[in-house]
Amino acid sequence: MVDPLITARGIDVFYDTTQALFNVDLDILPNKVTALIGPSGCGKSTFLRVINRMNDLVPSCRIKGTMAIDGQDIYAPAVDVVALRAQVGMVFQKPNPFPKSIFENVAYGLKIHKKYSSKTELEDRVEWSLKSAGLWNEVADRLDQPGNSLSGGQQQRLCIARTIAVQPKVILMDEPCSALDPIATALVEELIDNLRRDYTIVIVTHSMQQAARISQRTAFFHLGTLVEFGDTKTVFTNPTDERTENYITGRIG
Repeated sequence: MVDPLITARGIDVFYDTTQALFNVDLDILPNKVTALIGPSGCGKSTFLRVINRMNDLVPSCRIKGTMAIDGQDIYAPAVDVVALRAQVGMVFQKPNPFPKSIFENVAYGLKIHKKYSSKTELEDRVEWSLKSAGLWNEVADRLDQPGNSLSGGQQQRLCIARTIAVQPKVILMDEPCSALDPIATALVEELIDNLRRDYTIVIVTHSMQQAARISQRTAFFHLGTLVEFGDTKTVFTNPTDERTENYITGRIG
């Protein structure tokens, strides 16, 4: 049995007096795509943000329980949050390229975290990242153009290139295809499938078809609780909880 890379135990999340997550236990395996599914407001994105401490930016948020990556409690006082977020990259729902050139978008994290030793190495790393994100052939001759001059799907792949440039252990994706057309969505899904060879990916998606296509493990959240978690095929074809079956068949949503 492969040891989990990410281990959540007893995760409770509060926003002021409102509890958003209740006692979530979840093991996320390395080099797998884990999909978080469930109705709007069920806690999927909240849980995703616990994994890289994005909730730290919300003053009213309190978190109880333990979240560990490679056995290290990421909420321990000594943890450097900037270094953590280099290890746990995030791709958002809406493509958010920086107001910089395509090259500088990808180079940004490499410069911030000093992940290169020469101009040549920086250029090589940017090229590698764009190739890994399936974007190099489309932008190689216009690296000095603004990142936001690209199409929506290209912008999302640019954001993925920016994320993987610093070679994180984990990539979090919060509905990365919801703003994209079907062709761009297919390209990003193919990219996700390729990336899992080198990264552990956790994706929030409203699309059950997408979860079924690209994930190996699926977690179903409902009203802030983790209802069911397991092999994607089993969760979709033979769920153990009636609430999971009701969601998958469209009776609740």
